[in-house]
Amino acid sequence: MRLRNGRFQSLPVPILAIASLLFWGCGGAPSRVVPEWDITVPAGWAAVDSGEISTPIAPIDEAWWKTFGSASLDSVVTEALSGSPTLQAMAAGVDAARAGVTIAGSSLWPQINLGMSASRARGNLSGSGVTSLFSGPDGAPEVIEFHTNRFDLSLSSSWEVDLWGRNQAGRSASVADAQAALADLAAGRLSYAALTAKAWFALTEARLQADLAERTEQSYRKAAERLARRYQQGVRPSLDYRLALAALARSESALEASRQQADFFARNLEILLGRYPAGDQTGGLDLPALNEELPAGLPADLVLRRPDLVATERRLAGAGRRVSEAKRSLLPGIKLTASGGRLSDQIEDLLEGDFSVWSIAGSILQPIFQGGRLKANVDRTAALERQALGIYANALLTAFGEVEGTLVAHKTLQGRERALRTAWEQSEAARRLAERQYDSGLINIITLLEAQRSAFGTEAVLLAVRRARLDSRVDLYVALGGGFDIDKDWFSYLEEVNEP
Repeated sequence: MRLRNGRFQSLPVPILAIASLLFWGCGGAPSRVVPEWDITVPAGWAAVDSGEISTPIAPIDEAWWKTFGSASLDSVVTEALSGSPTLQAMAAGVDAARAGVTIAGSSLWPQINLGMSASRARGNLSGSGVTSLFSGPDGAPEVIEFHTNRFDLSLSSSWEVDLWGRNQAGRSASVADAQAALADLAAGRLSYAALTAKAWFALTEARLQADLAERTEQSYRKAAERLARRYQQGVRPSLDYRLALAALARSESALEASRQQADFFARNLEILLGRYPAGDQTGGLDLPALNEELPAGLPADLVLRRPDLVATERRLAGAGRRVSEAKRSLLPGIKLTASGGRLSDQIEDLLEGDFSVWSIAGSILQPIFQGGRLKANVDRTAALERQALGIYANALLTAFGEVEGTLVAHKTLQGRERALRTAWEQSEAARRLAERQYDSGLINIITLLEAQRSAFGTEAVLLAVRRARLDSRVDLYVALGGGFDIDKDWFSYLEEVNEP
């Protein structure tokens, strides 16, 4: 399958139908951009065999973190999404973008203003032929004072005829911006939920590592106490006793480090939840088990599923509409104006038709010389469109790479966990056997300490790999666009922006 003109040539019919609803059913929204690329897109993911994934995408609730089956995880992610200042800021950005649509669309309608004014003025007549007829007792001219009133009630309107569609192109670009802001908010929620889930996994693993470190320290402490008695009885040499004490001290250090790590992750999770970082969070009792079914779907699904790709495409579409707006600014503009009202020196006369005034005018303005401003704006918007195209192409390739990478990580981490679980089981059995043999005097202290170190160390690595697998599954959900159901959500989610 090849991606030509930004369109997957072998998209299934339902996907094409959804795409048509989404991008061509939006009225003033720009049509879906179909750029010219030469990118070969396979029918399936290269990292896995087709039998290893569910096709099409398995039904996933938008709250994809629920698939891990942990009520504690569900609680913290829900709390984080509702209280995140970052997401609240993005939601405010959506409101601003929606307001921008109204502002841009206002130029398509006549602008009507209602005005009323009242004024009173004082004047006088002095030093003129008229005033010379009136004089005071001393023969000086008398100043004649008078007052005037003026009352004005007016209704005016102006309308720029969008003959070439320039204003419509501007509104269409604003709709695309608002749709991109909505998709950004969805992408932000997806990213924040993933960040919170990973923080919860990290805290849970850190608590388990601390428990393991405490069990390890207790095991070394009991061994050192037994050796102390035997050393005092002269049964064991000083070397064995000192090596046991050294192992105990290292386990104590590891225990303190693991507690510090758990405290760090607890406070980090609390910050994500919008709480004061008091370090009270405990995480889960254990790391969740994974469902081995991969909801990867098809590569073509990404274009419609991932909110960040939808946002990038909407910005590209908006950039194209701004190029059209800039080009149409070179054409003549037609403007109609009209005004009417009442003018009188008595306020009660404003209701009488005899005092009516009105005017109607039309004008055509053709830009001739603007110092290169309009032509430069065309060049600028065209360059920004090419920039948006490059960003979109890179975002699409990056999205493909993220899914492929997480699918590979799934296989490799699954193999690592399987091998480490076997290694831990054998190391644990070897540790118990070594402790019995050392007590019987069959092996030396070096062999015993190595068996203990191998068992405890392998269990710690196994915990880390289990967490890495969970993180990888979260990355896969993010790379696939989470559990967003485009047929149910995206259409209404983006279409509401275009409502007048």
